[in-house]
Amino acid sequence: MTLSVLFAVAMLATAATAGTRSESDGGTTTPSIDTGSALVVLKGDPLATSEKTKPGNGKKIDFGSAAVKNYRAQLSALRNDFKQWLRANAPSAQVTGEFDISLNAVGVKLNGTTLGTIVSAPMVASAEHEAVYRPLGHDDPDLRLVHAFEAWTAGGGTPAAKGDGVKVAIVDTGIDVTHPCFDDAGYPAQQKQGPPALTNNKVIVAKVFNNKAGNKGYTPEDLNSHGTHVAGTVGCNEHTDAVVDGVVVSYDPSGVAPRALLGNYNVFPGDDANARSEDIVDALEEAYEDGFQVANMSLGGKSSGIDDLLAKATDNLDLANMVVAVAAGNSGPGFSTVESPGKAARALTAGASTVGHFIAAPVTSGAVNVPAVAGDFASVASNLTKPLGVVTGTGTPSGLSTACNANKPAAGSLADKIALISRGTCTFSEKIRNAQDAGAAAVLVVNNVGGDAVAMGRGGIPNEPTVPAYMVSLSDGNLLKVNDGVATTISATKAYFQTPNNDLMAGFSSMGPTDVDFRVKPDVVAPGVNVLSSQPAWTCGASPCWAFFQGTSMATPHLAGIAAVVRGQHPAWSAAQVRSAIVNTADQGVLKNSSGSAFVTAVNTIGAGRANAQSATLARVALDPVSLSFGAVPSGSGKSLSRSIALSNLLGAGPYTATITDQSGGGVAFAAAVSGDTITITMSAEKGAPAGSRQGILRVFSGGTEVAHAAVYVLIK
Repeated sequence: MTLSVLFAVAMLATAATAGTRSESDGGTTTPSIDTGSALVVLKGDPLATSEKTKPGNGKKIDFGSAAVKNYRAQLSALRNDFKQWLRANAPSAQVTGEFDISLNAVGVKLNGTTLGTIVSAPMVASAEHEAVYRPLGHDDPDLRLVHAFEAWTAGGGTPAAKGDGVKVAIVDTGIDVTHPCFDDAGYPAQQKQGPPALTNNKVIVAKVFNNKAGNKGYTPEDLNSHGTHVAGTVGCNEHTDAVVDGVVVSYDPSGVAPRALLGNYNVFPGDDANARSEDIVDALEEAYEDGFQVANMSLGGKSSGIDDLLAKATDNLDLANMVVAVAAGNSGPGFSTVESPGKAARALTAGASTVGHFIAAPVTSGAVNVPAVAGDFASVASNLTKPLGVVTGTGTPSGLSTACNANKPAAGSLADKIALISRGTCTFSEKIRNAQDAGAAAVLVVNNVGGDAVAMGRGGIPNEPTVPAYMVSLSDGNLLKVNDGVATTISATKAYFQTPNNDLMAGFSSMGPTDVDFRVKPDVVAPGVNVLSSQPAWTCGASPCWAFFQGTSMATPHLAGIAAVVRGQHPAWSAAQVRSAIVNTADQGVLKNSSGSAFVTAVNTIGAGRANAQSATLARVALDPVSLSFGAVPSGSGKSLSRSIALSNLLGAGPYTATITDQSGGGVAFAAAVSGDTITITMSAEKGAPAGSRQGILRVFSGGTEVAHAAVYVLIK
């Protein structure tokens, strides 16, 4: 397997500004791996999957049992044998980490030793270079969309209904414990691990996982801001006041599971924006041993091949009864863009959709009044009134020019005007700079997809623009473009706006199927555009600090929070059952394409639909797996294949029936039958069936009422 990294820092930008996390057009992230280190898998199963030690359904590994202690000793002896072999055969190589819960493996600093040498050791099953990962952006709008309030009510409205005491590990950049979201007033005393200044009775763990932590003096402190944002979405205290850019938000945000306990497992400490797979596995295993029931990984990297060790570790932790929520990635749109470890079969993998709210500057042009979103570029210091300079062009939805280098506005053509141009083709920096060079006093960039405007990030050109610049939505841009020459005012006083632009699929949200085995991913979608959550005070010079971020990183903690709510209300449910409850009860028929013009039904874009916390807490059955793929089938084969899904009772009882509806594409038919606790799915492909994706929706019924649904998929090649 070759595992290389990419992860559009889920906030989709490099520079932080108060209140926003920005998108940057036209840039790419270079894939990378750490060829100087390796994860080496030794022969023998880890504790999570060994027949001697694996936990029963809904249980965790009993580290105090004689069987576990004995088997751990055996695995330790095997690692010692490998170390001895290294000293004799590869003396320059050095073991840097040891694992036995999710993987039976060691981390090795190679120091020039080849992988071929390592895998020649008799106790080695496989070895791969380490992947490097990056972090992946009352009436709370996103909680309303996922029905969190109804889920709390369904559980009786008690603290237990809100995830009370459920432990969620935030494997990320850290958590600012001083933020009011994480105030521990009213929480019982907890056993804490980590520096006292970085922990309390709400954030009970603060640890660093980085091989250079000692040399560089890294602490678990959040010096990036991503982890604090993620943690707030999971478990911010209920009804915490929020002010963004001096604007009082008209509601008091809450986490999805506001009574959850949080753990800061920092794999991106200090200024280190990369984490090796070894660091992440180490963090996950330690969180598991620390008793955490849910983990959130808003991170990812590019992968190819089926033998992905971080994905395997994720799968094994689910089998050992830890729910692991993972971002699908920000590499969409496009076929098979889902990233690692979101590709893991037993990960709870999140795609991203929109929330219709933001902070913006009001813009008035004649009778037109629209909001304009600031980003990493300058804002007006006082109200700015200038004639609107509309720059027309071709090939954009708005009919405006992109103002890129190939079609830059003529010198002087925008003198002392507010330029109106289109998003697309080149970076925001390039187009804004070109408008400035043509004399523009300020720039309004019109979005090129439907939905709301987003904050713009700098593109890294040598001569960054200095004029104020904002984005307006495509629909608002179409209103403005008829006002060429009309006096237009950009207000210096920002305001909070809500729009109906909810539930649009984010254009960046990675899509399935997975590589090699063509499984359905993401599993489910949650809000990931314009998500408001907590920030460290240093990011905006004020405390408390808040910001809107974008990314599948922001969708993932919604799922982790729902998992905490479900586990709080149903502590006997296994991780697999919790995961199924979230996926297989998701809302269908609500997600639209990025322009808002049509509903999306492709399962490798939306999974089972948009998560619904209330439905998850009331789930009557669980399915394993949560979706079913027949992989790739040759067009000329005329194959008929059968696969099975295990069905278990949660709050319901059989008998159950099943059918497959919404079948799409020609030349393939799906059928379902239930026998006891097994659903058998049959896929029949006609010989010569046209190439492409085929899908259907498995629907499970009890007494005529649908109790679960799941995606069914095959790729004809």
